[in-house]
Amino acid sequence: MSDTIELAKELIRQPSVTPDDKDCQKILKDRLSKINFKNETLEFEDVTNLWSLKGDDDPIFCFAGHTDVVPSGPLNEWKSDPFKPEIRDGLLFGRGAADMKGSIAAMITATERFISNHPNHTGSLAFLITSDEEGIAKNGTRKVIDVLEERNRKIKWCLVGEPSSTDKVGDTIKNGRRGSFGSKLIIYGIQGHVAYPHLAENPIHLVIPALQDLLSEHWDNGNDHFPSTTFQISNIHGGTGATNVIPGQIEVDFNLRYSTEITHQEIEEKVKKILDKYHFKYKIKWNLSGLPFLTDEGELVKAAQKSIKELTGTNTKLSTGGGTSDGRFIAPTGAQVLELGPINASIHRVNENVSVYDLNLLSDIYEKILENLLNPKH
Repeated sequence: MSDTIELAKELIRQPSVTPDDKDCQKILKDRLSKINFKNETLEFEDVTNLWSLKGDDDPIFCFAGHTDVVPSGPLNEWKSDPFKPEIRDGLLFGRGAADMKGSIAAMITATERFISNHPNHTGSLAFLITSDEEGIAKNGTRKVIDVLEERNRKIKWCLVGEPSSTDKVGDTIKNGRRGSFGSKLIIYGIQGHVAYPHLAENPIHLVIPALQDLLSEHWDNGNDHFPSTTFQISNIHGGTGATNVIPGQIEVDFNLRYSTEITHQEIEEKVKKILDKYHFKYKIKWNLSGLPFLTDEGELVKAAQKSIKELTGTNTKLSTGGGTSDGRFIAPTGAQVLELGPINASIHRVNENVSVYDLNLLSDIYEKILENLLNPKH
């Protein structure tokens, strides 16, 4: 069994449901200290973060990832204990196998081999690991980046190990993500009896035309890298539970995933204009959880494409689809950011798994990327 698989299994054994790291980062620090990384634990409230650095020279290449996992879900639907890794039919099963303890293991072993083979490499190597990615992501990578910015430590290249691949490892890499802008909208009416609607004001009826306008709004046309902005209602809460009472208020949660063709300020203005058209009383609270970012086809993207082509023969596809990642906190510093990891078909599901072959291949790809960027003789 390879070092990559053994380390992945060791990490999966830690029931690190967000934001609890358990001992994952201790395991990583033990490995990294042996290859002369300086480990720094950064704790914010209940979140544990690791910033580990080898070298003092620019440019800094950083592997970024998260040790936290989502809850296992119904245990009776798992074929094996989610925190007791098992290999069956060439697949490693366990919570976090694909998202993203397998990637972290591949990053570590790739770095170990690279340093052993290229002790005089250029630049510096770093790891930014958090236990707060699957949760609210308030005290994880976001806070570590704040600390690094205060120190004026700039990451030039950052590879995030999120499961980006679709059908085979390396077929898709994420070189950007859409922004995420969410809202909680409260519409106020007047509670009353359904038999006397003239004495009440139904907030559900009031908001329906406005919601229809928001659903049909054309936000932008997207561009070559991003699809057009989308609007989705995620939750509606209203009513007393009784069928004969007109509610006094209703809450509507919605989210926009937006491209670089529009700003969150412009979205906010458009929404306000639509709501104000209907003259009902409301309150709205916005939450900007991530700005859109895009890494152009520069050194990092080219190094990844070249490495994947050399090792797999695949011409990788660049994508900005899917949800958000911690790359959204790193990219605004000026870093080139991309996401490259295993196949994402089983993430967050029961019986999460990753191919043993794929994890070993991923480690080789990571090592090749380091060679393409930091080995002066390559």
